[in-house]
Amino acid sequence: QVQLVESGGGLVQAGDSLRLSCAASGRAFSRYPMGWFRQAPGKERQFVSAISWSGRETEYADSVKGRFTISRTNAQTTVYLQMNSLKPDDMAVYYCAARSLGGGYIDVYTESKMYDYWGQGTQVTVSS
Repeated sequence: QVQLVESGGGLVQAGDSLRLSCAASGRAFSRYPMGWFRQAPGKERQFVSAISWSGRETEYADSVKGRFTISRTNAQTTVYLQMNSLKPDDMAVYYCAARSLGGGYIDVYTESKMYDYWGQGTQVTVSS
């Protein structure tokens, strides 16, 4: 069983930064590809960023490229999403996801259906 707990959300102004954290517990987490998704009110959940279990490969949605950075600790127990130059369009509930089926050394996954564990989400609010 994998448990994911997100933190770091909050209310910021446009142009500010936030760092989201996703703390994971459970066996073999270090071999799980991870992802961040977000869902705004009235909209479908959308992909934000993903990282391979090795940490060597990352992927970003076009809307966040150059502004967001995903990373994971050496112990592979926490995944981060550094968000810079936040915009009102970034406002959403952000979810961390884990893929317990694993993947290749540099495999990343952008579809939510590829993940089987999810956190409870953390709210990010950006005022203009």
